[in-house]
Amino acid sequence: MSEILVKFDEPIINPRGALYFAEAFGRQREEDGLWEGWIEFEALDEDVGSISSLRETTQPNRRDLEYWAQGLSRVYLQGALARAEGTLLSGSEQDEKASE
Repeated sequence: MSEILVKFDEPIINPRGALYFAEAFGRQREEDGLWEGWIEFEALDEDVGSISSLRETTQPNRRDLEYWAQGLSRVYLQGALARAEGTLLSGSEQDEKASE
């Protein structure tokens, strides 16, 4: 089960000007007991929607995952948002190519 580790109170802005609040999430994997973390971005504008990154880290225990999440900088969050948006764009491009 995933859980929120950190809620960031300063919004992150993407190059198009959309604002997002970031939250670091984590969960323990059943298969090997390691902990993985990712970031979810909740848009301030409901029309924009939310975005989730892929796995950003894997840690041996919850304490180390919390330490990772608490140390995330604004620059890191901006990069994670760009990666998450890039994943969405490449998925959309693949969908368009498949429908051709």
